[in-house]
Amino acid sequence: MNATRTMYDWFAASVAAHGDRQTALEVAGEHLTYAELDATAHRLAGELVAGHGGVPSRVGLLAARSTAAYAGYLAAQRLGATVVPLNPAFPPARNATIAHDARLDLVIAEEDAPGHADLPVPVVRLSTERMAALRTGAVPELPASTAGPDDLAYILFTSGSTGRPKGVPIAHRNVSAYLSHVIARYELGPGARVSQTFDLTFDPSVYDMFAAWGSGATLVVPSRKDLLSPVRFVNRQRITHWNSVPSVASIALRLRALKPGSMPTLRWSLFCGEALMLNHAEAWRAAAPGSILENIYGPTEMTVTWTEFRLPAREEDWPRPANGTVPIGTPYPGQEHLVVDEDGRPAPDGELCVRGSQRFPGYLDPADDIGRFLSFDGDRAVPYDGSRPLTSAHWYRTGDRVTTLDGELVHLGRLDHQLKIRGYRVELGEIESALLARTGVTEAVVAALHRPDGEVELAAVYTGSTRDTEGLLAGLRERLPAYMVPNSLTALDALPLNANGKVDRGALTTLLSAPTAAA
Repeated sequence: MNATRTMYDWFAASVAAHGDRQTALEVAGEHLTYAELDATAHRLAGELVAGHGGVPSRVGLLAARSTAAYAGYLAAQRLGATVVPLNPAFPPARNATIAHDARLDLVIAEEDAPGHADLPVPVVRLSTERMAALRTGAVPELPASTAGPDDLAYILFTSGSTGRPKGVPIAHRNVSAYLSHVIARYELGPGARVSQTFDLTFDPSVYDMFAAWGSGATLVVPSRKDLLSPVRFVNRQRITHWNSVPSVASIALRLRALKPGSMPTLRWSLFCGEALMLNHAEAWRAAAPGSILENIYGPTEMTVTWTEFRLPAREEDWPRPANGTVPIGTPYPGQEHLVVDEDGRPAPDGELCVRGSQRFPGYLDPADDIGRFLSFDGDRAVPYDGSRPLTSAHWYRTGDRVTTLDGELVHLGRLDHQLKIRGYRVELGEIESALLARTGVTEAVVAALHRPDGEVELAAVYTGSTRDTEGLLAGLRERLPAYMVPNSLTALDALPLNANGKVDRGALTTLLSAPTAAA
């Protein structure tokens, strides 16, 4: 049954059903049928086994928006290995840290991927010529995969408050529970053309790939340039199923590209990764009037997305939360949620805690589990302290504040200093830690500023002996992904404090939001 399927099993079923009759992947001018993509992945898997001297356990993937990226992902899955995506746009030092912490056996890398020489493990480099060779020739016999439902399908690394990325392992069982719901809900199958807007280091890419490949649909990959012109991409590629962060709609709206009726091919439009503003949803709906629009939500720890809210057909029936966002809705079937206040008691407004078949088994470093889970006796929730084994009965603390409106969950923001920027999870503490590591910086605080258009930008302040803000920002760019580098950096003689002697973040946000704030 579906619960026992591995990620590769979902793809293999479509290969058996559709072979050369359906296109599985369109990327960078290449079109591969299910049979062709499967054969390419098998040949690459054979090279991995031969080069490693056996079946690898964990495989890194330093590739993006190419046949190499998708064949590499499937090759590792075919062998039963755990995939750990690495982002070519990330600083090499960050990818090296992830490769070390994930205990990778090897990394599959595109030949021109930056930083592959800095990785602390063997690298299988895929040149254009090598990829062309993998498209032809005999398909090797491979060892049978030993992966089962409880084995790890992939590990993603999210921003960590200690300054080190935090590993989130997801089991095949978690992915199967997720795919069993979303494939049917979004009417995926042969003839559907699915966008792939997300980087492989961002878990909604799992929906893009495996909801498409698990149903016989076609995965259509836009270039970086295409992402800046989503309407043009949708029309040129006849996309039927769209999935992206809301900021893509925000940018298109700002550029006046969302003209009424401008995306007639769309049947489904999904948004996730950050708050979807009602005005952005209205503009997208007008541009794609034949599309059903859903706002979906879920932390990485709950396997891609975990709640859904379908906007009613009539705009006058849309809910209007006070914060101007579209509700995140209700959990998927079989998933559970609990909302608790600061004392751990059930409350109408508080922290969202979750569990169910999509919940991950716990962080790669068990020390990260402490305080991130709860036990609930029906009266009060108690934080997990690590003294007993973590079980499926424990509730994962999302850190998200929610309330309920007409039976639907509404996201009210973060309870801590973590947020989403362009869909990526960001711990402000990690940026502060990177700033404090720079010479001449004594104190550092990063604030999230909410712009009138609903987007978030980062602003940082610091105290210390240096006033070379450009040099400090350049240092951050060497260590952090671009979306984590503050838009502005301001030197202060002293940080504002509140009556308790703590940094007054509210006062800092007011200061940084002022038109005269130094940049």
